[in-house]
Amino acid sequence: MATIAKSTSISREPISNLRWWIGGLLFASTVINYIDRQTLSVLGPYLKNDYHWNNQQFAMIVIAFRVAYSIGQTVAGRFIDRVGTRKGLTITVIWYSIAAMLTSFAGGLRSFAFFRFLLGAGESANWPAATKAVSEWFPKKERGWAVALFDSGSSIGGAIAPLLVVGLYKYFGGWRPAFVITGTLGFVWLGAWRVLYHPPESHPRLSDAEREMIVRDRIELDETHDTQGSGWANLIKLRQTWAIIAARTMTDPVWFFITDWFAIYLVTKGINPEQGLLAFWIPFVAADLGNFFGGGVSSWLIKRGWPVIKARKAVVVFGGIGMTLLIPTVFTSSLFVLAGLFAVSTFAYASFSTMALVLPSDLYQSGSVATVSGMSGTGAGLGTIISTYLIGYVSDHYSFEPILITASLIPFIGMILVLLLIRPSRVVA
Repeated sequence: MATIAKSTSISREPISNLRWWIGGLLFASTVINYIDRQTLSVLGPYLKNDYHWNNQQFAMIVIAFRVAYSIGQTVAGRFIDRVGTRKGLTITVIWYSIAAMLTSFAGGLRSFAFFRFLLGAGESANWPAATKAVSEWFPKKERGWAVALFDSGSSIGGAIAPLLVVGLYKYFGGWRPAFVITGTLGFVWLGAWRVLYHPPESHPRLSDAEREMIVRDRIELDETHDTQGSGWANLIKLRQTWAIIAARTMTDPVWFFITDWFAIYLVTKGINPEQGLLAFWIPFVAADLGNFFGGGVSSWLIKRGWPVIKARKAVVVFGGIGMTLLIPTVFTSSLFVLAGLFAVSTFAYASFSTMALVLPSDLYQSGSVATVSGMSGTGAGLGTIISTYLIGYVSDHYSFEPILITASLIPFIGMILVLLLIRPSRVVA
């Protein structure tokens, strides 16, 4: 059982609501993570023109990232559970920041793919580590909000990246400096991380009252869990593990389709990259709002007396239905109508995604949270690899219309699996 450590001599004053400062750090990490990965996507139209790549060739670079990212999440999740959140994120942020900067040396398809593979390996730790940090620092009634906060960094990073990266491209007259400059952001973040993040049991700036509230809630949760069998082999036997894997496998590919292909898709609608900037940010901001809607609604329902799992499922239903609104995009070429429809879908996706990310902390002990999160991330990564290849092939040989229809329906199936496989009566592992 965890114990509450009280410092007998704290030389500095406690920081009020320190857990939310930790949440802010996780948010900033996710923003930087997404800026680094989106740099290539934003520069995609320019790089395709410079190197004469078709969509299938560009897809191979994206897939190189996805292979490392998908395999890496399961490995990184277990790594984070073993070495701890503070040390684990320190190592992986250094890794992917260097990989991002090294991309400036790429000179063709193979070298781009190689550097993107390195980037994906490093970035794969962010979500398992952040989910674990939430389980360590937040009581269950606040975890929806906390996950919404850090996960919203993906949409904020996606919204910032086009303005930042295109601005750097225009200012320097080329794409290489953009990779170097965005890659330095992780090192800036590391300074704050190393100073501020420690486990709540031993944090020197955490008040006794907040420490007691955090650790008591975790003790109560751990006492409802079966503490045996938290390895990969045992976790994979559980129905709820497969539900969490399905939730992300059937929704994340849609999000990555938007982040990786939205600029190129707009070009096929007759909208050039400069025009697209007027509305490119709208789906990403909508996703940011969706994160907080999902986390906020589930937390509100819990405070009103709903069982935790029932509250999470209610948001999942909303998300699964809302994502079907990608279908009408096939009937319009208006920039702002397209942006609006994509925005509704990303809002619904983000609500669903927030629940998929918070569920491991609801259903598993802290020592298994990053592992399960990583396993679901691997499922999402594999689904994204397959979908990325199919998107490149179908868009080159047919159009984006079959892709959009499929992207509307697959998340609905994921919603059904979550409802069927997660039972609220018993929490294990």
